[in-house]
Amino acid sequence: MNLAVNCSHYLRGECRSCQWLERAYSVQIQDKTQHLTLQLSHLDCSQLTWLPPFVSAQTHFRNKAKMVVSGTVERPILGILRDPNDPTSAVDLCDCALYPQSFQQWFPILKDFIARAGLVPYNIQKQKGELKYILLTESRFSGGLMLRFVVRSEAKLPLVQRELKGLLTKIPPLQVVSLNIQPQHAAILEGAQEIFLTEQKTLEERFNHIPLFIRPQGFFQTNPKVAEGLYRTAQRWVEHLPITKLWDLFCGVGGFGLHCAAALQEKNPTSDIELTGIEISPSAIASATLSAQQLELSQVTFRSLDSAQFALKQDDNVPDLVIVNPPRRGIGKVLAQFLNQIQPHFILYSSCNAESMGKDLMELSHYQLCQIQLFDMFPHTAHYEVLVLLQRKSMIS
Repeated sequence: MNLAVNCSHYLRGECRSCQWLERAYSVQIQDKTQHLTLQLSHLDCSQLTWLPPFVSAQTHFRNKAKMVVSGTVERPILGILRDPNDPTSAVDLCDCALYPQSFQQWFPILKDFIARAGLVPYNIQKQKGELKYILLTESRFSGGLMLRFVVRSEAKLPLVQRELKGLLTKIPPLQVVSLNIQPQHAAILEGAQEIFLTEQKTLEERFNHIPLFIRPQGFFQTNPKVAEGLYRTAQRWVEHLPITKLWDLFCGVGGFGLHCAAALQEKNPTSDIELTGIEISPSAIASATLSAQQLELSQVTFRSLDSAQFALKQDDNVPDLVIVNPPRRGIGKVLAQFLNQIQPHFILYSSCNAESMGKDLMELSHYQLCQIQLFDMFPHTAHYEVLVLLQRKSMIS
């Protein structure tokens, strides 16, 4: 069997997370491009400029490992459960080729820590045990690490605190460590309560010289190289446009809005660039606000609100540019029709689901598709990101 990346777990049938591993990488890109083209086939693309796909490294491109913890406290297994209800179906993925190479030296230390702290792996079938997941994230900018233990309760907190100093000594890049409390017997990754075990609560990353902050319970792209390219493309598309006021809806940690506002401010230093970022996650908003402070952008506001509800109340406050970066469901018919009604000059749509994006674009009848680029954020899978710039038709001569 010829694989795009040599993977013993795939060959043994243990892991199928990379569904497209049997396709050559060039074929993966072709197939994704064809899928994207199909989603736009019902739209007017006569003035649309297609940029070449932004490709990814094929290995070690992730900045994060999300590991199910199983096995025993003395011999924990970090990886996946092929059958969530069968602990014997555990597969250790510490050697996964998608993770940063540095992670392989840290996983054995984490396994030892689990034993020392008595973090008994949670057994779904018996509904017993404490430790459910380990989430390890690396900053490409600093090399710093954020480590989160997802546990069922606070029962082991004293033991974790007792062993923490030794862990920090053995893993020098560790900057942020926390316990996330997820008490439910359900397939839910994390709970609402986060207990920080370190004074530092955020991990700094930088894309295109823009500081962004990774924080527990805040979404952050898992492919840094491609994410940086995505944000830089957004900057290039808008920096010369007549924009002084912009909304960044579903803004996450503010990547798109901050990149665009910084570029616009640099090109127009005498103008006051006004940015409003909206995101439901308070954690993400805290990170975005910190970034804005470091960039010294004065006319920037980030608010923890539902993006659609915010926008629908602003019909007398129309921006020049609306950036949308929604979850897989898209922005939805109501919000799309509202944007079509208030008609900002430009819309920048970033999507992780071209099918829902295609439906949303159908509602934007007052807009012309101008530029598009596919970003291969998730190699060896059917998933990808896409960025589209739209301009109001009445502005086009």
